[in-house]
Amino acid sequence: MTREEKSQVIDAITTKLTDQNVIYLADISGLNALDTSNLRRACFKANIKLAVVKNTLLEKAMMKSDKDFGELPSVLKGNTSIMLSDTGNAPAKLIKEFRKKSDKPLLKGAYVAEAIYVGDDQLETLVSIKSKEEVIGEIVTILQSPAKNVISALQSGGTKLSGIIKTLSEKE
Repeated sequence: MTREEKSQVIDAITTKLTDQNVIYLADISGLNALDTSNLRRACFKANIKLAVVKNTLLEKAMMKSDKDFGELPSVLKGNTSIMLSDTGNAPAKLIKEFRKKSDKPLLKGAYVAEAIYVGDDQLETLVSIKSKEEVIGEIVTILQSPAKNVISALQSGGTKLSGIIKTLSEKE
């Protein structure tokens, strides 16, 4: 690869890193062709972009990016794949699900909305991160609950009140 080609690859990776707020680094080495294909298919279905990158080029792209990747460049050893997503916990859930059948991929680190996670032991923490849609759903549920209580109280009160009025009118 010539210097110019490397520069173009670094620029392309830098653009991807700049555009995404959810970046996972994983080790998928050791997966056979079928498992790798299944992983790529699962990533596609989950709207996760998966690419194998050279560590030196990724490190240079991280340095060139305007984001602070903290300790993440230190995990760039051995085989590294980059997973890009719009949902903070989607790659973690995919990795956890995939590891039910295999011991790979291993999580090297992640950058999620300016937070840095380093090491495979952070997988459970990343799985438990709520997506924007999940948080909005919880807020809507919380806001609907009091309104539903008021409406049901008014509805049940209305039937009681009409029953009382009917009983009183029958007595006369």
